[in-house]
Amino acid sequence: MIQRIQTVYLLIVVALNLAVVFLPLAVIQSGGAFYSFDASGMSTIEAPQELVYPTWALMALSAIISLLALVTVFLYKKRILQIRLCIFNALLIIGFYGLFAFSLWKVAGASESFHFSMRIAVAFPLVSLILNYLAIREIGADEALIRSLDRLR
Repeated sequence: MIQRIQTVYLLIVVALNLAVVFLPLAVIQSGGAFYSFDASGMSTIEAPQELVYPTWALMALSAIISLLALVTVFLYKKRILQIRLCIFNALLIIGFYGLFAFSLWKVAGASESFHFSMRIAVAFPLVSLILNYLAIREIGADEALIRSLDRLR
């Protein structure tokens, strides 16, 4: 139901994780060359953009996080399942950061001089994690309200 606050939280999670797919996560300087690191991988910044190190798993994970949050919105009659899916989504978001750190570590190990600067899109999954937690709290409050009303009947 769209009038519930957890629906708004989950829709923002969807939007933020879709933005992660399209925005650069970091800019990497390796030697004298500059590379853009986004969800699909590390590519050159020059005009003929060439994918140097693919990380399709980051893109797939971000898309799964968005899809799972969107599916969770429409399960409003099954609040316990909603809570479980939100918890699983939070674990996927943590896994996204783990996979991102592993990818950066793998790229850093391949070159001697390695410098990187993070972009704002790296913070989007963290914001999604916080919004996911808030959605879990609101869904739990709805479940507690429904259970208290069942006792009065």
